[in-house]
Amino acid sequence: MEKIFNNTEVAFSLKTDTELDRAYFLFKMIASEPLVRIGTAVTNFAIKAHLPVEGLIRATVFDHFCGGTTEVDCLSVVDKMFTKGVSSVLDYSVEGKEEEAQFDAALNMTLKTVDFAKERQAIPFAVFKPTGLGRIALYEKVGLKHPLTEAERAEWSRVQERFDIICKTAHEKDVALLIDAEESWMQDAADAIVEEMMRRYNQKKAIVFNTLQLYRWDRMDYLKQLHAKAETDGFYIGMKLVRGAYMEKENDRAQQHGYPTPICADKAATDANYDTAVDYMMTHLERMAIFAGTHNEESSYKLMACMEQKGIAKNDPRIWFGQLYGMSDNISYNLAAHGYNVAKYLPFGPVRDVMPYLIRRAEENTSVAGQTSRELNLLKTERERRKLDK
Repeated sequence: MEKIFNNTEVAFSLKTDTELDRAYFLFKMIASEPLVRIGTAVTNFAIKAHLPVEGLIRATVFDHFCGGTTEVDCLSVVDKMFTKGVSSVLDYSVEGKEEEAQFDAALNMTLKTVDFAKERQAIPFAVFKPTGLGRIALYEKVGLKHPLTEAERAEWSRVQERFDIICKTAHEKDVALLIDAEESWMQDAADAIVEEMMRRYNQKKAIVFNTLQLYRWDRMDYLKQLHAKAETDGFYIGMKLVRGAYMEKENDRAQQHGYPTPICADKAATDANYDTAVDYMMTHLERMAIFAGTHNEESSYKLMACMEQKGIAKNDPRIWFGQLYGMSDNISYNLAAHGYNVAKYLPFGPVRDVMPYLIRRAEENTSVAGQTSRELNLLKTERERRKLDK
């Protein structure tokens, strides 16, 4: 397979010299674990104390990893990326709320992004998080099959209704819909709703996509069981495949509560699990559609090789590659330049509300071995290339 991900000229073609420098210094900061820890603590304190730090956050980490504070803010970024063939997924990155009014606001915002996607070729997917539509403790209680009070039953009905309104709208407008995965202790309840949505709205093709976090060792079994149901009941499966973003939280909780961790034993086991899921879905593509959400170059090359082997067109609508905005531009832009379907997750929302997302990005970059140093090396290579060109 031709190695295409080292081309920094293509990867950073949209970045000005100033933006390139900012990205370089940002990843240099993220490369330092103590700095990330201190920065996270200070930021959390400043936000809780209502100190005026939003301008600073916006000028640094926010503008690098987010499209803006509103969906309209994002459009200039969306249009710019699409000039290079890279699509966008508008991600209203507000999570972990507790009140009904907030869940209804997230529902309305998601419906707005479905409309946006319907109107724009550059936005092929809409997305939402289950905890944007309901309390995490309620998902957990439902997943454990604990009896609900009357008030909780009514609350759970409202959660299911919000899912249905979004999925039905996406189906009517023919917009593919990604539903994110979150913590394992709330995921069973979310999976059950998403499966029901697939039965309803994936009758002709995959519109509703669930997410498999493949750092969980049980996810292949789940995928195979879902596949068996899909074959029997005649619906299609859409699946976003990711490695996962809550590892430390998952391991800590398992230890505290004295149950075996749901996370694979090590990185190699997670990688193998991810590749197994891709192979399985590619083998059953007549019933499935894949959104390969990965910053791993090896996984991307493997999927590209598999497509070539099976004679599948690079732009087959059932196969998408996805990365997060502000990361792995060397994968996204080079894939797009070679004709593959690529979409960047483009988070947006009020600065304060998006902070948990941004903190997770910083921590993830610090904890994923090699991710930050790879970003830094690519940015450094491009800065040097531009100096020589001048």
